[in-house]
Amino acid sequence: MSYHSGRHFLQIPGPTNVPDRVLRAIDRPTMDHRGPEFGVMGLEILSGLKSVFQTKQPVIIYPASGTGAWEAALVNTLSAGDRVLMVETGQFATLWQRMATKLGLVTELISTDWRCGTDPAAIEAKLREDAAHTIKAVCVVHNETSTGVASRIGAIRKAIDAARHPALFMVDTISSLGSLDYRHDEWGVDVTVAGSQKGLMLPPGLSFNCVSDKAIAAAKTSKLPKSYWGWEEMLASNKTGYFPYTPATNLLYGLAEALKMLAEEGMNNVFARHARHGEATRRAVRAWGLEILCANPDEYSNALTAVMMPAGHDADRLRKIILDAFDMSLGTGLGKIAGKVFRIGHLGDFNDLTLMGTLAGVEMGLELAGVPHRAGGAQAAMQYLTEAHKASTATKKAA
Repeated sequence: MSYHSGRHFLQIPGPTNVPDRVLRAIDRPTMDHRGPEFGVMGLEILSGLKSVFQTKQPVIIYPASGTGAWEAALVNTLSAGDRVLMVETGQFATLWQRMATKLGLVTELISTDWRCGTDPAAIEAKLREDAAHTIKAVCVVHNETSTGVASRIGAIRKAIDAARHPALFMVDTISSLGSLDYRHDEWGVDVTVAGSQKGLMLPPGLSFNCVSDKAIAAAKTSKLPKSYWGWEEMLASNKTGYFPYTPATNLLYGLAEALKMLAEEGMNNVFARHARHGEATRRAVRAWGLEILCANPDEYSNALTAVMMPAGHDADRLRKIILDAFDMSLGTGLGKIAGKVFRIGHLGDFNDLTLMGTLAGVEMGLELAGVPHRAGGAQAAMQYLTEAHKASTATKKAA
């Protein structure tokens, strides 16, 4: 293979680019995970995570991918034969539903065309039909990584409340936590599922459950088998900053540094940065004359944008041309939209110039691949970012 000068552009929606500060933090000798220094670090991390989840509740850390956190959420709260209401918003929502079925749960799946998020009214209607309260949990994906659609979690909570239903509310934030505004406590979520490799700016390998008092109470009667995933021993050990089994120590070093970086920027600034990059990307797509997969502007994701290909053109061919020519990776279409879309990740450790390089690479790739489009998408994004900075500067001066 020939050498590519410069740094590879990893513009998939996760794993995201790992900042040098985080890499340097990970690159330290492993400490004794039973020693006093580790306990101090553990408590700091567990406390710092609460600000990212916007919660006062416990956050549990697993040495696992997000798939492990999915399983932990289910097995700690439910029993075989329990009914679970889920929504097919995309590939990852579908995979979570398949897992639930394998675990012996009875899943009811609300279908969508993958171009929209969870409809709160549909959730409310299903729960109102369940007068006997046999549905034990509602599971939704906040930001569907396969489609670039962000469901309205606060509105779903209101729908559950309007139905006066006691079901647990579980939310996957694997591609939204640390990038999009997410409020575990305010939105009344019982179990939030998350992963390390996206907005938290870490390599893959850590996953999380943020758990409510209601979820902890449900865990006392849950009968699905669990050992590694059990909350009880984790919560007991976490009180002093430790873990019941060997943790991923060096990834925890990185997590501690990532939490410092998010705190230094300020979470509201993090959300505003992602919103700016999401809007700039969407303006580029529209200027190219291409279509955004997400059909509802109220559900646009600020973490990634899935772009539909014109009929007769293959997204994976475009991705290969861009990789070969510009050493940039874009996200592939998954499941039933394979080959039909490509995904631009704009989350994590990401700035305006990185976005402009990404969009320029896409625009050049469209030309090289012979994909019908209009020129000027990158220019439209650049103009928007310039105006956004002008407005920000004016606001700071006025203050």
